[in-house]
Amino acid sequence: MTHVHKTMSSPIGELTLVGSKNGLVAILWEDDSPLRVRIDIGPKEARHPVLVETERQLNEYFAGERKKFSVPLDFVTGTPFQQQVWRALLGIPFGETRSYSDLARQVGRPRAVRAVGAANGKNPISIIGPCHRVIGSSGKLTGYAGGLAAKAVLLRLEGVTGVALDNG
Repeated sequence: MTHVHKTMSSPIGELTLVGSKNGLVAILWEDDSPLRVRIDIGPKEARHPVLVETERQLNEYFAGERKKFSVPLDFVTGTPFQQQVWRALLGIPFGETRSYSDLARQVGRPRAVRAVGAANGKNPISIIGPCHRVIGSSGKLTGYAGGLAAKAVLLRLEGVTGVALDNG
């Protein structure tokens, strides 16, 4: 499968958008580890329709004008369990949070909290697949591939209050 990419500036740093003919494959962070999402990003293609639309929708989101994304997604990486967790993320509404335990129950594996956390950490489509909306059961912000500061920015943008950074 051939992928293409483009980069965009955002309030949380430069993002690399990766797409295929079927949809958006990944949104990667500026300092993302190549081991987190194992894909070939392919050549740069600034005019790829899926990537142009993704950038437009992300810019609207960052400007506070969009609460729901409508770009087609193409999950090409991950195990069936990881993909199940990533699809469950899509059901967390704008401005709301869920705990890792909530997500584990939602996917029918209530005792797989750590596995859900690990799958969440490998989510290839950050922001649109809103892994930033998953917090610790204590209400603290824990783990985020883009960094906890970026997670806090995204949650504040969505009007979420009452969560604290986990500095432990």
